[in-house]
Amino acid sequence: MKPSPCPLHLTASIRRRSNNPAEAVLPTKLPILGMLPSLLANMYNFHEYSSVVLAGSGLNFNGDGPPGAGMRFFITCDPANIQHIFTTNYHNFPKGAEFAAIFDIMAGGLFTIDGELCRRRRVKFAGVVSSPWFTDRVAAHCCDKVKDHLLPLLARMATTGTSFDMQELMVRLMFDMTAMAVFGVDPGFLSSDMPPVDASTAMDTVMEVGFLRHTMPASLWKAMRWLNIGPERKLLEAKKVLHRFVVDTMDRRKRNGENVGHNENEEVVGDILSSYINDPDFADDDLLRATLINFMIAGRDTIGTTLPWIFYNLAQNPNIVSIIRKELSPIASHKAANGMGAMVFEPEDTKSLVYLRATLYETLRLYPPAHTERKTVVTDDIMPSGHEVHAGDAIFISLYSMGRMESLWGKDCLDFNPNRWLLEDNNKLKNVPSHKFLAFNSGPRVCMGKEIAVMQMKTIVATVMWNFDVELVEGQSIQPKLSCLLQMKYGLIVKLKKREA
Repeated sequence: MKPSPCPLHLTASIRRRSNNPAEAVLPTKLPILGMLPSLLANMYNFHEYSSVVLAGSGLNFNGDGPPGAGMRFFITCDPANIQHIFTTNYHNFPKGAEFAAIFDIMAGGLFTIDGELCRRRRVKFAGVVSSPWFTDRVAAHCCDKVKDHLLPLLARMATTGTSFDMQELMVRLMFDMTAMAVFGVDPGFLSSDMPPVDASTAMDTVMEVGFLRHTMPASLWKAMRWLNIGPERKLLEAKKVLHRFVVDTMDRRKRNGENVGHNENEEVVGDILSSYINDPDFADDDLLRATLINFMIAGRDTIGTTLPWIFYNLAQNPNIVSIIRKELSPIASHKAANGMGAMVFEPEDTKSLVYLRATLYETLRLYPPAHTERKTVVTDDIMPSGHEVHAGDAIFISLYSMGRMESLWGKDCLDFNPNRWLLEDNNKLKNVPSHKFLAFNSGPRVCMGKEIAVMQMKTIVATVMWNFDVELVEGQSIQPKLSCLLQMKYGLIVKLKKREA
């Protein structure tokens, strides 16, 4: 852990000041260079700066870089514009060729494709994640992983009073669980000896360099790639690591003697690889590898990024922890009465827990794992806000800023308050439209794995918070790193205390 120049509580006060439109300093447009110098000067504080700019410009902002650099863009967190982009006029706003080039390691995967090809492949994937054989196996492995690996590890940390990085632990947990869902193989990276996780580090590199590619002219990063220098050199090595991981894991699956595809009774085996390995559409090895990397990144990154922010917020809000435990208490009493040992809350236990889900949603509102969405304009259009966009423009939708806009969420928009998601009787969730709460995407590209992700997070959060008190170690700086993911730059260092039964 790196030393911090400021204590934890200062990050909240910084957020409060930065959301004041009166203090907003909008980017300056200079001759020749456009707005690029202003954007680069504030890159170190990208997330807060974006919120300041959008709050001060009415939720929308047009900008550009140097002439001829292809850096004309429109930034928005306006729900009306988002509904237009993601639903109403969806076909005019694909991810586009430049987005696919930025994430070329996943070329052909669901994350990078558009149009009819995307629709067909979404239908296929929806068939996989909605089938009982898949969801049941994912749920069972989640419970086993929490009971057999996470709980013993946390219990040891609590007993010894050892501080540790909760973010690293959650990323390792989700890497193992995602690999099991994708390949049917558990790499075993969440263990007492904490082996190196080169593939997980490589995924982080993909997202960090992907962020840099978004912020510079395409000609510049492509030249760096051709010369194999700077961050592009690092990315090339990361790609090799990920390709090797996929090949080695598939080989390990075969060496374990498990059938890939169907078992002897012609029933589908419960993992994603089995549904793709014999599909003629994925006969090309490069496409299959890119697709599997796509699924690994989607599974590990969304939940592995969100969980540390959940524990960060709960550690600072003991009143919210008490409400969650009160909601869990009848379930725990029933388990104890039936002689259950370690208290693990299974998917069926937490399925109907409304406040716990509200806590997850509130975290995703303030800390969306994919903090920005990118789209490309096909033909000239006028946004509901009245802003014009032109063919070839890049559109950036700031989910991070959207969760911090007073005009959308009220004067307490920067407060962590799960109650904002509940109806007055507190027994049901409010219906918040996806174009206002974009954590699970919206329109034709809405997240197909939403309920699986919620199930896994509920199981993990409920089990950890029932069994332990989480305490933040003082003196650390909690801030996002510069990445396409909203990961914590220095991790989340915590200590645990075991709760008495």
